Amino acid sequence: MTLSSSPPSISEKDDVVHVEDGKAAAEGGLYNPHIDVSGIDERALMRKVDMRTIPWLSFLYLLCFLDRTSIGNAKLYKMEADLGITDTQYLICLTIFFISYALFEVPSNIVLKRLKPSVWLSMLMVLWGIMMTVQGLVHNYSGLLVMRWMLGAFEAGLFPGVTYYLSCWYKRSEFGIRAAIFFSAATISGAFGGLLAVGIAKMDGIGGKPAWSWIFIIEGLITIVAGAVSYWIIVDFPDNATFLTEAERTVVIRRLQGDAQFSAGGEKMQWRHIKKALTEWKTYLAMIVYAGIDMPLYAFALFLPSIINQLGYSATKANLLTVPVYALACISTCLVGFLADRHGNRGMFNFILLSIAAVGYIILIVSRDAALSYFAVFLSACGIYPCIPNTVAWMSNNSEGTYKRSVALAMVISWGNLQGAVSSNVYRANQTPWYPLGHGLVLMYIGTGLIATVTFRFLLKRENARRDRGERDEIIEGHEGGFEVNGRFASVEDAQREKGDEWSGYRYTL
Repeated sequence: MTLSSSPPSISEKDDVVHVEDGKAAAEGGLYNPHIDVSGIDERALMRKVDMRTIPWLSFLYLLCFLDRTSIGNAKLYKMEADLGITDTQYLICLTIFFISYALFEVPSNIVLKRLKPSVWLSMLMVLWGIMMTVQGLVHNYSGLLVMRWMLGAFEAGLFPGVTYYLSCWYKRSEFGIRAAIFFSAATISGAFGGLLAVGIAKMDGIGGKPAWSWIFIIEGLITIVAGAVSYWIIVDFPDNATFLTEAERTVVIRRLQGDAQFSAGGEKMQWRHIKKALTEWKTYLAMIVYAGIDMPLYAFALFLPSIINQLGYSATKANLLTVPVYALACISTCLVGFLADRHGNRGMFNFILLSIAAVGYIILIVSRDAALSYFAVFLSACGIYPCIPNTVAWMSNNSEGTYKRSVALAMVISWGNLQGAVSSNVYRANQTPWYPLGHGLVLMYIGTGLIATVTFRFLLKRENARRDRGERDEIIEGHEGGFEVNGRFASVEDAQREKGDEWSGYRYTL
């Protein structure tokens, strides 16, 4: 079925399909057709949704990222010497976190869809908070290793779960800035983590515990409390969100249906949806794009304090000098999220940002001046951090079907996070103070991300062109045109529901 002859009124802007609200009722597809929504102020409604979702979830991710990376801060306060571990053992402890983290992301997203977010996410937080606290009580290498594995397993569900959850609330042209604000908590945690570590370090010796131990204990206890109260704060999916009226819930879901999210009104779990995510080329190419960004992200977050420390600054000053780096990264992340939503073309933003990050790491490789290297970490942070939410939004924008999108996002994010196992091992003690091997491997990953980004955008653009030419048109009963190979359907709505983003009227975000 051609774009122009399908019943929904569709306009194309910045390569994103928009179906006019109220006209998504093609062939009886309007959600809650008996509900009168004429008295609902849409902008006020979405501000209400924003206030109930974004701030608290961002705070939870701040705690999540703080807990996983605080080991980098703790290392500066004699953790290795107190536990009697070598540099290689320390790197293994970093590595094992990412293995369990990656393994449990896809299963967690499937469970999230089956359970309420308020139940599943809250439970995960309490459990990883306990692991974080116990991490501060370990006395040897094996204890630290077990706690890092458990921490990764329980943290695994938050980031892919929340990104999927947010995609169930917002239009594709609104999702990027929300994902950016949510992820910017990671940059804030980087800045806050350094300040918090400096403050907690003053507890050194209290209760017979060293400074590094108190960093884990205090941060873990905060996470446990936050997780416990999250049950009453986190709201569930739009169709059963109790803080909205029936009319407000209807407007939220109709908006999504009008944005070519045909499954927003409800979708039963069927293995064919999961199979689509597992077998689609977009999923695997997006995994390569994300891996090219996530490995540099974790290498940066885990080792920035050590990198600055090795440039000649004390542990406390090194932690403090990370703050302005993360502050600028936070600003650039939110700015890119806003601009990408406004203008589309997420692939081009990725290309520009990765190029900036590449320049930063080239400088780090060749520089032998502390001030110049410090300038380079600003460039690297501004290039790497905004790419994470932009890539997640890019993949989400191009995957229709609630279960398919849930699994596809989890696969992309889990593969990226598995690269953290690589990033944990690239900065070796015998490479100080300039770390040429570590910086070189990060630059290689950035180059891979650049190539994959260009390829992904090219293939999406080619597919859009094929649909513009009518090569993907389905045969719709009562309408002329279409090809049998693309499927035969009783109505446009049936084609939309059955094919998702493979429907001929769907246009991919470039």
